[in-house]
Amino acid sequence: MKQEKITRFVKSEDVEKKWYVVDAKDQVLGRLAAKVATIIRGKHKPEFTPNMDNGDFVVVINADKVKVTGKRAEMKTYIRHSGYPGGQKVTSFQDMLKKNPEFVIRHAVKGMLPKNRLGRKMINHLKVYAGEEHPHAAQKPEPLKF
Repeated sequence: MKQEKITRFVKSEDVEKKWYVVDAKDQVLGRLAAKVATIIRGKHKPEFTPNMDNGDFVVVINADKVKVTGKRAEMKTYIRHSGYPGGQKVTSFQDMLKKNPEFVIRHAVKGMLPKNRLGRKMINHLKVYAGEEHPHAAQKPEPLKF
């Protein structure tokens, strides 16, 4: 008798969402972002479904102490445009880390999520803070080591 392959779909209300806290101190930006994106997407769970949001919440602390390897600190830039002619603004990685360290990690993780409405919903499961303190103690986040 032939064995049937059945794909099981989990309903979104049946998914248990956990909270994790990650310390970004002395972590490499890209490797940290890849692992955080995997958890936010839910790929670490056996019931992963690509078209559903069944990932967990991640709180990243010490975002200002993240590092990059090689000459990346001098070479990496963030580009934005105002929409007007000549309105391109370029910010270096070092300046962005001083001015807005939360953006550095959020931008890296966002680039690793799907580019659709599901990805825009998933990025809201990421909470990034520059220092040690975070206001999510009530959710009892579990520490996550990489």
